[in-house]
Amino acid sequence: MFYLGWNGLVWLKAIFSFQQEALYWIVIAILSYAYILGRMVKALSCLSIIGSIWFGFIQYGLLLFPVANLAVWVLSILGVQEQTAVIAVGTVTTIILTSIFALGIYNAYSPVIRKYEVTIPKKADIKKLRIAVASDMHFGKLSGVAHAKRLVKMMNRIKPDIILLPGDIIDDEPEHFQKKNMGAIMKQLHAPLGIYGVLGNHEYYGREIPAFLKEMEKVDIRILMDEMIQVGNSFYLLGRKDKTDSRRKSFDQLVRDSEIDGSLPLIAMDHQPAELKEAQESGVDLIVSGHTHRGQMAPNHLITKRLFDLDWGYLKKGQLHVFVSSGFGFWGPPLRIGSRSEVLEIVVEFEGKEGLSTNE
Repeated sequence: MFYLGWNGLVWLKAIFSFQQEALYWIVIAILSYAYILGRMVKALSCLSIIGSIWFGFIQYGLLLFPVANLAVWVLSILGVQEQTAVIAVGTVTTIILTSIFALGIYNAYSPVIRKYEVTIPKKADIKKLRIAVASDMHFGKLSGVAHAKRLVKMMNRIKPDIILLPGDIIDDEPEHFQKKNMGAIMKQLHAPLGIYGVLGNHEYYGREIPAFLKEMEKVDIRILMDEMIQVGNSFYLLGRKDKTDSRRKSFDQLVRDSEIDGSLPLIAMDHQPAELKEAQESGVDLIVSGHTHRGQMAPNHLITKRLFDLDWGYLKKGQLHVFVSSGFGFWGPPLRIGSRSEVLEIVVEFEGKEGLSTNE
C-alpha cells in the first residue's frame, strides 16, 4: 500500500502543492483496510463497498505505476524537469485509470445475451429446449436491486423453457438479499419447466446455507444439492454441491445411484468447471458452470485459462457440451475488463422422437 500511496502523494505534491501528508496517509490506511473493517464491524459495513472498489485500484495501480515511474525516469534522463515529468506522466496515468474504471463499470452493469445452439442425439418428448443460464450474480451490496431487475428483464426476453442458475446467486450471506427484498424481483422470473440452481463457493463462505435455501424456496427456485431429477419425459437434470464441500458426491455416484434411463438426455449444473472429464465419462450430455468470471479484470484471465480446461465460452468434449459463463454479477470491485456480464441462451435440439418445444 505504501508504494501506491507514495506515487499518489508525489503527483499531488507536484500538481497541487499538496501538504497534508498526515491526513493523506490516514485516508490511505483506511482505504487499505476498509474491506476487512467492513466485514468485521457491522456498524462499518459500508466500508466493505469502498474496500471492494479499492481492490480494483490496487490491481491496476500495481500494473500502471511501475510503467509511470519508468517513464518519469526516462524523461528526466532526456532533460525534462522532474516536476514537469511527474505532472505529465501522473496526469496521463490518472486518465488511464479513470478510463479503466469507466469501462469496467459499464461492462459490469451492462450485461449481454450470448446465444448458442447445439444438438444432442437423444430422444426427448420435446424437439427443442431453450435454456436461460445466469451464474455468479453475487446479489448483495453492489450487485443490487437494479442489477436483479436487469436479470429478470433479460431472462424473460429470452422466453426460456427452463432457467438454470449454477451458483453464487448471493454474495456470501443472504442478509442484503433479504433487506433489499430482492426475492420479490426474482419471483418475476418465468419458465414453464421450472427454475433450478446449485450452490456456489460463496454460499458456503456465508455459512448460512439453510437461510439461503429458505429464500430460494420462497421465490420458487429449487436448489439441487447432489440431486438428480427427471423433467417430464424429456431429460434429466443433475445439480451438484460446490467443490468447496469435500463430502459432495461424484458425477459417477450421482448417475449410478439414480438408475437413469441412458437413452434420455442428461443436463448438469456444477458451479466450478473443474471436473469436465468426469462429467463426460459419466454420460452427461450438457453442463453449465460459472465461477471463473473469466478473470473479471484482465489480465487475470491468463490465470483462469491455466486453471481450467475451459474458463469461458463453449467446448465440445466427446458427447459433452460444456458452457462456462463469465457470470452476471461480479466479486469485489464492480469492474469487468476483458470480460462482460452475461446471460446465456442455449437452444438444444434433440434428434430422436418428434415433439414440440414448449415455446412453439
